[in-house]
Amino acid sequence: MAAPSCSVPGLWVRGTGQRSGSLFALVSKAFCTAAAASRPLDAQRLAERLRAQKQEQKTKKESVPTNPVQRRVHELVRFTQQLQRVHPNVLAKALSREIVHQDKDLVVINKPYGLPVHGGPGVQLCISDVLPILAKILHGHKAEPLHLCHRLDKETTGVMVLTWDKEMAHQVQELFRTRQVVKKYWAITVHVPVPPAGVVDIPIIEKEVQGQQQHHKMTLAPSYRMDNGKMVRVRTSRNSHMAVTRYQVLSSTVSSALLELQPVTGVKHQLRVHLSFGLDCPILGDHKYSDWNRLAPQKLPAGTLKKLGLQQSKARHIPLHLHARQLVLPALGSRKEELNLTCKLPRFFVRSLSRLGLEIPSQDPEGDSEAAHLGAQ
Repeated sequence: MAAPSCSVPGLWVRGTGQRSGSLFALVSKAFCTAAAASRPLDAQRLAERLRAQKQEQKTKKESVPTNPVQRRVHELVRFTQQLQRVHPNVLAKALSREIVHQDKDLVVINKPYGLPVHGGPGVQLCISDVLPILAKILHGHKAEPLHLCHRLDKETTGVMVLTWDKEMAHQVQELFRTRQVVKKYWAITVHVPVPPAGVVDIPIIEKEVQGQQQHHKMTLAPSYRMDNGKMVRVRTSRNSHMAVTRYQVLSSTVSSALLELQPVTGVKHQLRVHLSFGLDCPILGDHKYSDWNRLAPQKLPAGTLKKLGLQQSKARHIPLHLHARQLVLPALGSRKEELNLTCKLPRFFVRSLSRLGLEIPSQDPEGDSEAAHLGAQ
């Protein structure tokens, strides 16, 4: 027979049969009796109820694991849940603390991980939602909303340019469209590309993946194929997009590398597709493009998992290690010289560099401070 249950306004209590011998069970039984007698809830019983609820929450609260592997998992799980359910004012305040440059035309922020730029299905909060609030924080209650000039993927961190004036936003967007903006990304990859520097010039197209879960991905649409040992040009699809990416290895080990990437074009998911399907070096934490046929957590080598302090079953918690490191904007408006914008690496990225034995180049302008951060880990 099922254990009995009862309810009191504002409290749900399961029968004592499941919690016999506990303080919670005794208090629950008292509440059931009180509810059955329809007596009013006085101050003493209210205090008892609050204490019981606090004790219940305390017992359910996860303690930080002492095992290094489990502690790493705990950190990654907590990290990937940040900024998902905060109040717009809180998010705007957080973005105001991430400003790396501000003048009369531009506001440049270091975009946090896991934060979408635009709204869409399943998106509770995005950067565009809080631009009016951010403008008021910076320029007072009469400030006009800031304007987006470009976008980064939800999982990508780094340099993001906003403008105060809509016309200025159009001018910056035109610079991006005409490829006058120098963009440099840093990425940690699984495997090391061969050769260590080069150009990937392969068109990209979006296709539907036929598998257990039908979904769409960007993939390569090569202009050539091998036919009996000969290189043969193939007919280009009208839906494919020209995509060109320069890359260079900054640091490497046997099984991983830190790369600097310079996208010449701006196709959706271009860097992720070129690295994974073009160079066979997927970005660490790229659970979408590490395998064409499946939507599953990235499969990592045993050595990489050991260095990260993770088991394969927990690899799904690894965030995408792709950072928009630098933007160089040409002279624009009242500014007579180019503007070089650099954003520091997020903490999780720095920790992964340290664990994998990868080094930040010493000639990098912020290399010294971040190298010190690496040593502190």
